[in-house]
Formats: sequence, structure tokens, C-alpha cells
Amino acid sequence: MSSQTNFSRRRFGGLLAATLGAAGTPAWAAAQGKGKRMQQQHALIKPARLREGDLVAIIAPGGFTDEDAIAKAQRNIESLGLRASLGANIRAVHGNYAGTVQQRLDDLHAAFRDPEVKAVWAIRGGSGCISLLALLDYALIRANPKVLIGYSDITALHLAIGRQTGLVTFHGPVASSTFSEYTVTQLRNVLMTPQDSYTIPMALENHRRAQTQPNFAIRTVHGGQATGRLTGGNLCMVSALAGTPYAADFREHILFLEEINEVPYRIDRMLCQLDLSVGFNKAAALMLGIFEHCEAAEGDTALSLDATVDQHLQPLRVPAVSGYSFGHIRHQFTLPMGILATLDADRQTLTLLEPAVC
Repeated sequence: MSSQTNFSRRRFGGLLAATLGAAGTPAWAAAQGKGKRMQQQHALIKPARLREGDLVAIIAPGGFTDEDAIAKAQRNIESLGLRASLGANIRAVHGNYAGTVQQRLDDLHAAFRDPEVKAVWAIRGGSGCISLLALLDYALIRANPKVLIGYSDITALHLAIGRQTGLVTFHGPVASSTFSEYTVTQLRNVLMTPQDSYTIPMALENHRRAQTQPNFAIRTVHGGQATGRLTGGNLCMVSALAGTPYAADFREHILFLEEINEVPYRIDRMLCQLDLSVGFNKAAALMLGIFEHCEAAEGDTALSLDATVDQHLQPLRVPAVSGYSFGHIRHQFTLPMGILATLDADRQTLTLLEPAVC
């Protein structure tokens, strides 16, 4: 009887502790846990600013490229007063990819290892960057911080490198993009002439385009101001990394998302995945860019893009906006990943609160 009684008491105590834990964590324990999470994160590393004459390595870490794109990328970089060099395997083709995983890794590692190279610029997105993540030499990247630029599939590199090294990287045009005056101005302001505080203006060209294409219109779903560090990128890649060591931990961050060529039900599924994995209400704010070619086909019974997105934005208690000037578009601004910023959903502005380069 005595041993049974003791066993029952121990079991009851364990069950009670588990029940209390499930009901809620005490404030002191939550704060302690948050402190441990902060300690586990790598300190923010800012790369050196780009200066006229700096050497930029053009690499293809995802989809394969061609001679026209290579020539265009070189012209783009030279138009900024920079010099361009090509990755040794940039012309390689392996299925839809720019060479094998090893070839793409070799070019990325060589660019970070080369002391003369000051920036690593992806020539395009495409697909395949996710295959590099488990094999990247994060110690090499951390020891040789430099500017990394790109968007779309390059989101995988941004998120992984940010999580594993703390390096600030840049969600901006790929090297073969068609540059506009707006795009170049935003690149220069963030990468070459940084300011202590910089409010990014939205592109007037996108505002004009909204008159005929509603997905270009800026919408404020929830007003207010929010301050947090920037994270996010291409919705498909951000959702694909959920549950991995390279996922975007957007708690208390400004989460920014954009997409192209995805129908509304797939956008709904990806947004659901992110909300289930972390919780959008745990973010400081949500900032959606331009979702290009993401409406359902004419005559389809599917929800519209706005209705699909609003299913996720309207229930939130944090600022939420859409239609900001980033995404698979010509007139886009550059977003430094990991930098502290303030989203003003009422004034429809984003202000960087610190320089992204040193």
C-alpha cells in the first residue's frame, strides 16, 4: 500500500506539473526562455558598404542562365561604378539548375573566400538554392562578411545565412534584372550611401500601374506602427523552410512576403503553413509586396487574391499592409535582412532605423 501510495503521489505530481505547464508558462520563465533564445542567435554582422571600383562576383546559385543574361548582369554592375567577375561555373547546366550542387557551392564559397570580392550578386533566382543550405560553409561566410544580393529563390540563402551567421544580406534585384531609376536609387541608398535613418518611398510607377492592375495598389488592412527586424522574402521559399533549421523565425519581426505565378489557393496554403508554424500574430507586422500574376483564371470560382490574403491579414492584431514596392517587379526597393525598421501602416512607409552596411 505504501509503495503504491508513493507511486500515485509521484504520478499525480507529474501530471499536475504537466497540466500547469500546458495552461501557461509563468512570466519569469517566459522571460528566461526569451533570453536564452536571444543568446543563441548570432550577433548581427554588417558587411562593408560598396564603393566605386569594388569587385562584384556574379554567381548562379539556383537556376541556369545564358549569355544574354550574363552580359546584361555585367552591364548593370558596371553602371553602378562597380567591377564584375564571373563565377567559374556560371555557364554550367544541370537540368534546370546552374550546374550540380557542388559546382554552385564552389562558386559561392570562392566568392566569399576571395578577399578582393566585396559583393556576391546572384544572376537570377529560379530554383535549387535550398539544396545548398546543409552544405554551406557558414564559418567561412561569417569570417568573410560581404554583401549578398538577390531575391526569389535566393530567399533560401538569405534566411539560412542570417540564421546561421548573423550576416545582413539584401533582398533586392538579381544581377540580370531590368534596372529602373527607382531601383538603382534604392540600391545606392542602402548599399553605397547608408544613412542612420532612411524612409523608403514607394515607387510612383507602381502607384500609376495600380489604376489598371489592382495587385499594385497599396492597401492598409490594419493600421498603426510597428518596429522590428526585417525578415522574409519569397512566400514559396519562406514556407518551404518552415520547420527546418533555416526557417524564418519572425516572432517580433516585420515579416515581408512576395510571390509570382501562384494561384490563390496555393497562396492560401502557404500562408496557412507559416501561420501554423509560428503564428502571424507573433510578428511585429506583416508587409506584403506585389503578388504578380497571382489571380485565378477568369471564370474560376476561386477567391480573388485580395480576398485570399485578407483571410489571413484581417484577423490579426498587428499592422498589416500589402502592395509595397518589392517583388518580381521592375520598380523594387532593397530590403536589408535583419536590420531594425519601423512600418507605419497609416502613412504607408517603411523606415530603416540603422545603416545596413558599415
